[in-house]
Amino acid sequence: MLSDLKRIIDQICRDRGFDKALLIEAIEEAVRSAARKKLGSRRDIEVRYNEEYGEVEIFQFRIVVEEPEDEQMEISLEEALKLDPEVQLGDELGEKMEDITDLGRIAAQSAKQVIIHKMKDAEREVIYEMFKDRVGEVVSGIVQRFERGNMIVNLGRTDAILPKDQQIPKRSFKQGDRIRAYLKEVRQTARDSQLILSRTCDEFLEKLFQMEVPEMAEGIVRVMGVSREPGFRAKIAVSSSESDVDPVGACVGMKGSRVQNVVQELQGERIDIVTWSPDSAKYVYNALAPAHVSMVRVDEEAKSLLVVVPNDQLSLAIGRQGQNVRLASRLLGWRIDVKSEQRYANLENEGYQSLLALEGVDESLADQLFAKGISSTSVLSEKTVEDLTVLRAIDDEFAQALIEEAKANPFNDEPEAEKNGVEDKGSGNGDQPETELSGEKEEEENLKKVDDEESEEDDRSS
Repeated sequence: MLSDLKRIIDQICRDRGFDKALLIEAIEEAVRSAARKKLGSRRDIEVRYNEEYGEVEIFQFRIVVEEPEDEQMEISLEEALKLDPEVQLGDELGEKMEDITDLGRIAAQSAKQVIIHKMKDAEREVIYEMFKDRVGEVVSGIVQRFERGNMIVNLGRTDAILPKDQQIPKRSFKQGDRIRAYLKEVRQTARDSQLILSRTCDEFLEKLFQMEVPEMAEGIVRVMGVSREPGFRAKIAVSSSESDVDPVGACVGMKGSRVQNVVQELQGERIDIVTWSPDSAKYVYNALAPAHVSMVRVDEEAKSLLVVVPNDQLSLAIGRQGQNVRLASRLLGWRIDVKSEQRYANLENEGYQSLLALEGVDESLADQLFAKGISSTSVLSEKTVEDLTVLRAIDDEFAQALIEEAKANPFNDEPEAEKNGVEDKGSGNGDQPETELSGEKEEEENLKKVDDEESEEDDRSS
């Protein structure tokens, strides 16, 4: 039986990777707890593991007195002399307890709980030491089960948790599936899982590319930025330290093989690979691809960019539900305001600006007014309430207030040609040419095409 204990200790340490000293300490503490429950909590008890014989030894220490009043703390001189002929009154006498097998059911249960607790602590420490240096790596495991939406993944030695909010929403795994994820956090003390995984963080996408692109491993191609909307679309900016290496081409791979491997791992997430540039204007030009950019105005202090695109590219630049410009903004870390060439031209028009100066008039409403031929406050002041209420967001009261404010702030938008006595045949009654689209009408036309354009781009892009 004694050799069995030694064999069990050696096997547990070998299989679980425990420190032998820690396991022996746990056993000693468990036996000490059990002995105190059986023999009395006030006893001075010492427990030692004898490595040579593979046994646990219990010693109790008591003070030698003439007449003991407390059996747990004191021993009579008569009994003490039987154990040690040289003992004297007042000495502390240690006595080995020979029979430790019968500690009782409650004491044995207590010992078991102490050992289990200590082993869990030891195992947690082993797991922490094993994985603490692997934070930031991609790990692979098997889906074990689901708990309240969280996925429990077996990594071989231990289980990790993939929280619900760190799972890609479009994909559902089932028990037994193999899965890869980014090791986001390793907790030293935790009631639940110590290892926290993620498949939605930007770092996961970056690591997947580093695994697929040899040029990244060699340090030639670097990832300069990542922005994701997991399961739907992502943008990754890359640069190259060597002029003859195209960073985008390296990430795409032969016939798109490298990027397709990443897309497959992310369950079809569309990935735009863009070339990084230190020039903000050039960078945003690349980041808004596949849309074409006509002009960029940079505000360094506010870290904002005004991007002008052709009228037919507005919906493509903005993307479905604003996704394209939102991802580009995150990638650059700048605020991006996208406008069509027509709206930008309107904003440069002084008459349009006079409309924007009116209380309650934003760009959307100014666009509607402009599209109806109301090109300035002077033109607006001549309109009736009925002329304005046909527009959305304008009721009788608001229309009257606009007309009165326009009369109080007239704008002289008389063409230069008329000032010189020359008839301006193109101006007519101030209406915009019918072939032009402006403001909200233009955006509505563009947004109608967004699904078709996005679908076409999905076919051409990874």
